[in-house]
Amino acid sequence: MRQIDVNLQAHLNTGVTTLAWCWRITRNDGARLGFTDHDRDVAFDGTTFEAATGLTATEMHSEVGLAVANLEVSGALRSDRLNADDLAAGLYDNAGIEIFRVNWASPDQRLLMRKGTIGEVKRGTTVFAAEVRGLADSLQQERGRVYQFSCDADLGDARCGIALAMPQFTAVGAVAAIVDARSVAVTGLSAFTEGWFGRGLLTWTGGANAGRAVEIKRHWFGTAGITLEIWQDASYPISAGDAFTATAGCDKQFVTCRAKFANGDNFRGCPHIPGNDFITSYPNSGDGGNNGGSRFL
Repeated sequence: MRQIDVNLQAHLNTGVTTLAWCWRITRNDGARLGFTDHDRDVAFDGTTFEAATGLTATEMHSEVGLAVANLEVSGALRSDRLNADDLAAGLYDNAGIEIFRVNWASPDQRLLMRKGTIGEVKRGTTVFAAEVRGLADSLQQERGRVYQFSCDADLGDARCGIALAMPQFTAVGAVAAIVDARSVAVTGLSAFTEGWFGRGLLTWTGGANAGRAVEIKRHWFGTAGITLEIWQDASYPISAGDAFTATAGCDKQFVTCRAKFANGDNFRGCPHIPGNDFITSYPNSGDGGNNGGSRFL
């Protein structure tokens, strides 16, 4: 049960209130940002809650037990601190969020209404909408390992063991031409076979996107030459000459692990477990019943 500050309760009892919603976000890089639906900035607890975004939220409700109660906040992308580039870079993915009900005329009178994390973020040209997930959402997340055909290690991590810095798995290149918003013709990859960098990682080392990384969707030999397609638009426009480092990709299948990386001993999947076809199969005579044998279809 929430304990309401006696001064805030007295303010509520007057029947004429000066209340506002305030949201405090703690990003993945440690930055703490504050926003409010009031028409002026509100400051408390070392944070200035900025009014510039015009942030609004859907109705807030709570569920009995451990059911997850989510809500959504939306606003305009016009804050100096809340912009499309940071959203695209993933700085707000799974960021912590606190939601306060505050007497803006006396900010020391406030109540913490909800804590959680930011889930899916949808953005347009001038607005964004973010899902706010309750603390109980973490109880629905997968924990531990799952028996599956594919590998559950990340290429190059300690469980995988592949040294991605080796020259057969890493290449340095540059953009030769822009094909479309997500595809670029590149130089520096001519020594590698088509598809080698598909599902890999492209890390920008030059240009406006320097320091940012994005997954490679496809690597092929197109009409414009060697071409890379990335999964999402770059945070900033890509220009000819932008330098990058590309690492080989893995589809997490056993045959790829063994043939491409010679790393079958470290494969972290279960490629030989029976599948659904085994479960639904049935006994059948293998030779018409003459030898009493049976087999599975």
